Amino acid sequence: MAKSTQEIFDYLKAAYPEVDLVLESAKLGDPWITIPAEHWKKIAKFLRDDSDLRFDTLMCLSGIHYPDEVLLAIACHLHATEKGHTLAIKVKVPESNPNIPSVESIWKTADWHEREAYDMFGIIFDGHPDLRRILCPDDWEGFPLRKDYVPQESYMGINTKYTEVEASDD
Repeated sequence: MAKSTQEIFDYLKAAYPEVDLVLESAKLGDPWITIPAEHWKKIAKFLRDDSDLRFDTLMCLSGIHYPDEVLLAIACHLHATEKGHTLAIKVKVPESNPNIPSVESIWKTADWHEREAYDMFGIIFDGHPDLRRILCPDDWEGFPLRKDYVPQESYMGINTKYTEVEASDD
């Protein structure tokens, strides 16, 4: 039988009483569990391997920028095929130290997801086997999905700024 997020949260709190886990929710969408970055990898392994949980699928991993809080984060959505439950996780880090342990060794699908979060947000995934840009060129300046991103004027002599073109009457 599928467990609710509250049941999974209580289960994790019992397994890791020393970890500051937080159950959060918003007006819309499912609740999520926030996990401190330094505990993310061991809890991810537990979520995958524990016989009552068996989260065998990392469905997505996305970067988030909270400029007002000077934070970066990842949001992960997990699924347990056999058990039928799903879970949303957030891991937040300061912009000044954007390091989160890689979970690529736990869920192989994290490979390109982590590379995209690195490329677009500048989140560094410690232990990732091939952490390099995946969408932008290696020498691109900045992280395009951060809310404070200022696009470079040009790249290799090509204008990168969008300009509207007036329609002709032809």
